[in-house]
Amino acid sequence: MDMKESSVKSHQAMLEPGLGRRTSALAALILALTLLPVWSQAAAGPRHSTPRILKVLLSSYAAELQLDGQKLDKSGFERIFKIPEEIVLPAGTAVIELIVILKPNNYTTITRARRVNIAGGADMIVDLRAEDPRRPDRIFIRYISTPPEVVNAMLKLARVGPKDTVYDLGCGDGRLVIDAVEWYGAKRAVGIDIDSARIKESRENARNEGVENNVEFRRADVLDIKDLSDANVVLLFLGQDLNLALRPVLQKTLKPGSRVVSSYFTMGIWKPDRTENVRADDGTVYPLHLWIIK
Repeated sequence: MDMKESSVKSHQAMLEPGLGRRTSALAALILALTLLPVWSQAAAGPRHSTPRILKVLLSSYAAELQLDGQKLDKSGFERIFKIPEEIVLPAGTAVIELIVILKPNNYTTITRARRVNIAGGADMIVDLRAEDPRRPDRIFIRYISTPPEVVNAMLKLARVGPKDTVYDLGCGDGRLVIDAVEWYGAKRAVGIDIDSARIKESRENARNEGVENNVEFRRADVLDIKDLSDANVVLLFLGQDLNLALRPVLQKTLKPGSRVVSSYFTMGIWKPDRTENVRADDGTVYPLHLWIIK
């Protein structure tokens, strides 16, 4: 072997160890990239492979249930959902709002809402069978007009006179408010209703009867009323649920001697001082209940 060939072989031998190390590093990198999805899946843990369970307990089989405004299409007293299969939440969501809409009869709609923190990986049970005092139910009553003969009987039972300030909660078209001033001489009358169309109608009716200076109509939710101390007489034709929700405000803020008259519906354990039955022209009998604040 001549000197040149020996020199070349000697040079190759010097290079081979470095080349081997680079080849091994490249192979290791390729293997790591291949296994990365597997490692990531393992790091995520088994809680992502098994859906979490959200169970919602309800008092009505047919109640409508919503999550963040979206209707959840199931029925039953217990609604069970898989997260994320049946409920897909936006990334980063920690708090959701569950809303149940109850219709105990054909004129009452109750909306109950609850905020739920879903952070963590455990299954959850949310009980919506009862109202949360920290977030009271919202109650909407469909408008049903009071027959004129019942209007007259309610004002008589309340003994409305010139010294009285009359409040009608859920005033509808304003007929009780207007008649309290026009026919029974109340010094002032106030009607409150959640429906802006009814408030507009009430104001027009008051102008037509010439009593607009002695009446006031407010668009508001009666559940937001915290003080009725201005009233001597409170008139109601609402529903049992709404009556019960208003009872604490009536008992706490009305002055002694003030009168409350409710058409048809009572106040639970708060027994009326007097009840009269009035027959409307269509034959319907309306029980009228009177409470006098002690």
